[in-house]
Amino acid sequence: MIKSMTGFASLTRDDERGTIGVTIRAVNHRFLDLQLRLPTSLAALEPPLRALVQKRLGRGRVEIGVSLQTRHVAVPRIELNAEFAQALAAAMEQAREKGLISGTLTPGDLLRLPQALTIQEEVPESGGMAEALGVPVEAAVDDAIGQLETMRVREGAHLRVDLDARKALLADLILRIAAAADTGREELEARLLERARELAGALPIDQAALAQEVVRVAQRSDISEEVTRFHGHLAHWDALSDSPEPCGRKLDFLLQEMNREINTIGSKADGLQVSEVVIQAKAEMEKMREQVQNVE
Repeated sequence: MIKSMTGFASLTRDDERGTIGVTIRAVNHRFLDLQLRLPTSLAALEPPLRALVQKRLGRGRVEIGVSLQTRHVAVPRIELNAEFAQALAAAMEQAREKGLISGTLTPGDLLRLPQALTIQEEVPESGGMAEALGVPVEAAVDDAIGQLETMRVREGAHLRVDLDARKALLADLILRIAAAADTGREELEARLLERARELAGALPIDQAALAQEVVRVAQRSDISEEVTRFHGHLAHWDALSDSPEPCGRKLDFLLQEMNREINTIGSKADGLQVSEVVIQAKAEMEKMREQVQNVE
């Protein structure tokens, strides 16, 4: 199946414990290159999320970001710096004895001194958060991948329209090359026979043997085998495009094989029009190769 490797997806999922956000960006890459960004509290979910992505996506550079806003009620933790408080009380007692101040040390005095009290917010353990939100986070990532796949399939349909049109043009060019090559081979054979007849007038030559040699030389430019293989490659292209499996790398390899056949045809075939059409065919295959780089 022809699917694009590029795409984007973004969604949020609300849970009684918080809000989960997932963003996915995908671009071309030779293999699957996954970049996964998770909050520290969900770090334990990285292995199962990677396995999920590898199961759903074949290749491409995929960046996935997961955010989490929890709804837990913050529980403050207050710690007293006992040594500081005792030193402060002793200093105030000395001041009272000298008549500098009056009264006792109050809670308000401690609250106004940042060195006396340390106030921190209790943070839930990361392992517990990952265990509690593992299922909804994986479901959110799976849904986001589904959105990404919808976009990739839609773009892949446009790619296939373009590739099918170029493939049809390529098939027509091969037919034109085959026809031009047949004409060129017949013209070459006629030229060789005419030259042989000219030589036969001056030299004793076995005409039957000469005719066989002319045919053998002319057959060197026969490209029927290469043309047959090329049509087989085109049929294989259709099979790969219709398959549900990712086919980008296979199509790229198939284009390399088709390019080899075209090079062989260009070196073997004879005829004035062959070279021109071969160049057109190679130009179309290069355009197809550029498009295939976008296919998963």
